[in-house]
Amino acid sequence: MAKRLLEFRDRTAVAGVGYTAFTRDSGVSTLTLACRAIMAALDDAGLGPGDVDGLATHRVGDSVAPTVVGPALGVHDPTWHLDQFGGGSVSHAVVGQAALAVAAGLAETVVCYRAVNARSEFRMGGTGRGLPVSPEIQFQAPYGYVAPPQQYAMYARAHMLKYGTKAEHFGHIAVTQRASAAKNPRALMRTPITLDDYLAARWIAEPFRLLDCCLETDGACALVITTAERARTLRRPPVLISAAAWGGGASHLSGGAADPTTSAAAALAPRLYAQAGLGPSDIDVAELYDCFTYSVLVQLEDYGFCPKGEGGPYAVSAGRLPVNTHGGFLSEGYVHGINHIAEAVSQLRGDAADRQVPGAEVALSTAQPGYILPATSALILTKG
Repeated sequence: MAKRLLEFRDRTAVAGVGYTAFTRDSGVSTLTLACRAIMAALDDAGLGPGDVDGLATHRVGDSVAPTVVGPALGVHDPTWHLDQFGGGSVSHAVVGQAALAVAAGLAETVVCYRAVNARSEFRMGGTGRGLPVSPEIQFQAPYGYVAPPQQYAMYARAHMLKYGTKAEHFGHIAVTQRASAAKNPRALMRTPITLDDYLAARWIAEPFRLLDCCLETDGACALVITTAERARTLRRPPVLISAAAWGGGASHLSGGAADPTTSAAAALAPRLYAQAGLGPSDIDVAELYDCFTYSVLVQLEDYGFCPKGEGGPYAVSAGRLPVNTHGGFLSEGYVHGINHIAEAVSQLRGDAADRQVPGAEVALSTAQPGYILPATSALILTKG
């Protein structure tokens, strides 16, 4: 196993990144958003649709499949594609699987994308549509316990009760990420906020206030994955995929986990670091899945940046680690995981402008840490 992991390390790279604008009402279809982001990513890499032989995405009924995107782009015979059902938990697994396909020679150039009209159309956890397809939903729906803020609020409250975590700890994460977003021209929310602004925001699901919750966003983002060797011949500096890990865990909603204050990321992290031959102290910048402020706090612990129970004080102290340098889902926009990877690429290329972390060479980017859906995934990227 160790030899196979070493053979995968650094064999593939992110060669291009593309975005659409992030808005509250795109006015176009998810297909149009996907194609625009893919074309932007290909242009960033100095490639065109004729170079693409693989497409990959993840979705929960709110996007568009590779079998639709391919013909729209003129990619009629892809040698590999992936259309994975799942939310933010699988966002980084999609990129990892694309990298495996490239490393195995199943495709040479794979574009991973995510397109959502998550504000103007399919609102996650919203009302007015059918319930998710999950056997657990029968135990939640009678009580109106179906929206992600409700579910995550329970984990946050458990952490507060066990470790003395405070609202101000969550608030500091929201304030810090907004300060980063103020330097990001793509960000939906760029007006700075204070801790008083955070505490004055309306309740969503206690202990979460409005500013604890990610944005509902229309937009798309795409990444071009190819071999490291080929990436070095293209337009932009390559960013190597040094590790990609995904896995499962026990579902908290059906009582399978003993401790709700520990996420599935705690089990995945050692495998991820082992693949890369690195540890938490080697990470220069982290883009941690921030559907809610609590998910950042618990991942600071579960990825080994601070001891268990100390995520709140670590976040307030700012630690040594720059986190969610683009503003994250809380302030830049929520594209269901992939815009975190794109920001990590920018940091390692050194083209993040005013928000650039000096000397960044190693980045961690993570998916939803495995609550609600018992799965998670993550990547370690390094400067090529």
